[in-house]
Amino acid sequence: MYHIVFIPKYRRRTMYGKLRKDVREIIRKLCECKGIEIVEGSVSIDHVHLCVKIPPKPSVSTFMGYLKGKSALMIFDRHPEYKKKGNRHFWARGYYVDTVGRNEEVIKNPELTHRAQSFAHPQKHFHFRFDFPY
Repeated sequence: MYHIVFIPKYRRRTMYGKLRKDVREIIRKLCECKGIEIVEGSVSIDHVHLCVKIPPKPSVSTFMGYLKGKSALMIFDRHPEYKKKGNRHFWARGYYVDTVGRNEEVIKNPELTHRAQSFAHPQKHFHFRFDFPY
């Protein structure tokens, strides 16, 4: 099971009202077509959280390429006003993914993590994370 987070281009705060409902419906439809089970998910104003069970055959990156690519096209079909804003790019490049068993507490309560993160020493954090001497 994977926890996936992705954002719209430039992290625009655009997903509310009709667009928010359409994004939910589109993601459900695309996951259903690929046989991927959505365990939990939420569409916020500026990002999407998904907790999904992906079969062993497709990789996470293949699934995300499919999901973001097809959903962007479907969103532009339903909401043509967004074609001009993002130059035919609705989603930003990249995404966050992690297995659920590893960081279950963080996934269940993301507000604690967002508040607890300190950016006082970003380079020290970077070096520690990748085991480079500093």
